[in-house]
Amino acid sequence: MDILDYLHRLFAYDDWANREVLAALRNAPNPPARSLKLIAHVLSAERLWLARINQENPSLPVWPELTLAQCEAEANQLGASWKAYLEECKEVSLSHQISYVNSKGESWCSQVDEILLHVITHSAYHRGQIASDMRAAGLTPAYTDFIHAVRQNLVK
Repeated sequence: MDILDYLHRLFAYDDWANREVLAALRNAPNPPARSLKLIAHVLSAERLWLARINQENPSLPVWPELTLAQCEAEANQLGASWKAYLEECKEVSLSHQISYVNSKGESWCSQVDEILLHVITHSAYHRGQIASDMRAAGLTPAYTDFIHAVRQNLVK
């Protein structure tokens, strides 16, 4: 498996995991407000990084106030957007440096492959926080472990 195939797999997993979290929140009788805030942040941050890679202006703030329905709509668009980006991406593009200004107004330059890994790990980190929040509220969180998704053939 080459690096681009591997990235497709990781982003397919990420899309699946985000949707699993959204389904768990939708099915919860009273989902924690913090969990909704965190999944909105996950989706917004992913959109922000994609905009940075494409040298576009971000469409959402880093910590948006979104409803569950808005998060679901964003997740639908985002999964397709990452897939389209990766389909056009060439391996040589992964080493390109992207210049951007972060949410604190600081200028940075990061390599595309490092940004892509950050997107995956950042999202997994916050999905773990959501799982903890849901458990603390007596709810059952989504089971979003990568190996579970692979074992169940949920991602290829």
